[in-house]
Amino acid sequence: MLTHHIDSLHHNSCTTPDQDKEFFFRHHYFRSDYLLIRLFYVQVINESYSVSATNNVLRYITDYPARGMIYDRKGKIIAFNQAVYDLMVVPKQVKDIDTLEFCNLLDISKESFIEKMNKASSFSKMKASTFEKQISAESYATFQEKLYKFQGFYVQPRTLRKYPSNTAAHVLGYIGEVNDALIEKNPYYRIGDYIGISGIEQSYEQELRGRRGVRIVMVDVFNREKGSYKNGIYDTIAIAGQNLIATLDAELQSYGEQLLQNKIGSLVAIEPQTGEILAMISSPSYDPNLLVGRVRSKNYGYLLKDPNKPLFNRAMQAYYPPGSTFKLTNALAALQEGIIFPSTSYNHSFVVGSKSVKCHPHPPIALEGAIQYSCNPYFCNTFRSFVDNRKYGSSENGYRKWREYQMSFGVG
Repeated sequence: MLTHHIDSLHHNSCTTPDQDKEFFFRHHYFRSDYLLIRLFYVQVINESYSVSATNNVLRYITDYPARGMIYDRKGKIIAFNQAVYDLMVVPKQVKDIDTLEFCNLLDISKESFIEKMNKASSFSKMKASTFEKQISAESYATFQEKLYKFQGFYVQPRTLRKYPSNTAAHVLGYIGEVNDALIEKNPYYRIGDYIGISGIEQSYEQELRGRRGVRIVMVDVFNREKGSYKNGIYDTIAIAGQNLIATLDAELQSYGEQLLQNKIGSLVAIEPQTGEILAMISSPSYDPNLLVGRVRSKNYGYLLKDPNKPLFNRAMQAYYPPGSTFKLTNALAALQEGIIFPSTSYNHSFVVGSKSVKCHPHPPIALEGAIQYSCNPYFCNTFRSFVDNRKYGSSENGYRKWREYQMSFGVG
């Protein structure tokens, strides 16, 4: 801009040849001094250009934090992490590799190799992208020894969820890779990140996920790390997710799932004094480890097509009439009002007009036995004793009092 201004002054004025010559040399030396100063600033003072120029030997590695573990109410681990590795590739750096050896080490076909390379190249030839996800620690141990042969490839450590009890699939939920819609909605997430999709994993995603970090390392021509860049002054530390203690009792949860094995239904155990969920079972269920890692997509498809609908959470999503639960609130109301006692017994029948209520055969019983056998006639007689009790003055008043009790239990 300054040079242009001097040129304008020169062309708009009347000068002699000697003056023109003098102006030329002054102008020339001015530009030279300016360029030298600018070059000194770029090469010595401002390091950002130096960093950009060395991108071919610097690698930016995302440090993914360990996801918070989940414990049951007794301190038993019901969700933890195990190490896996993502194989990353920078297509422009891939040169003269033994494709056959590479494919044998990863147990993939040549066609799969070409497909993955094309996908990575279409994403970016200069930037790293995932070539193979979630390689197990065992497979990585073998591959790591030969990694130096495959220029342009490097490994990104990750963690994978593991559910040691193989229970509580619907309660714990599962984790999946973020899609474009989630990334647009929440700028924290990037391509390749994982997020809780359902259950506790989804509800407490922000607490469990932690915060990622970044390391800048230098690599040699053989793709081997040679140490951190600038002693790590540009690195950021990953922060692990918070651990959670659930109200679940893992042992009770497992027992409940055994009781409902080969049955369709649900079971929920609640601590009455606090409302804490001790167990929540939906049957049929599935092993939560089926929806972890590289096999998740395939297994999800199988579970989705299963006619018994194991993915359907019957404890949370299904609608059921109150059924035998209603018998207990009925009996509790009658006990509270002194209409029945634990020793009260009734005839093993109940008739209203032409309608009769029956039960399966069992010995003579009082209240405890009626609960054990879920005896329909017993609790019908209890209801009649309540609404027809003389202390209420009329059956209508007796019903209104009975209804107040039911409403207090949340029925209605």
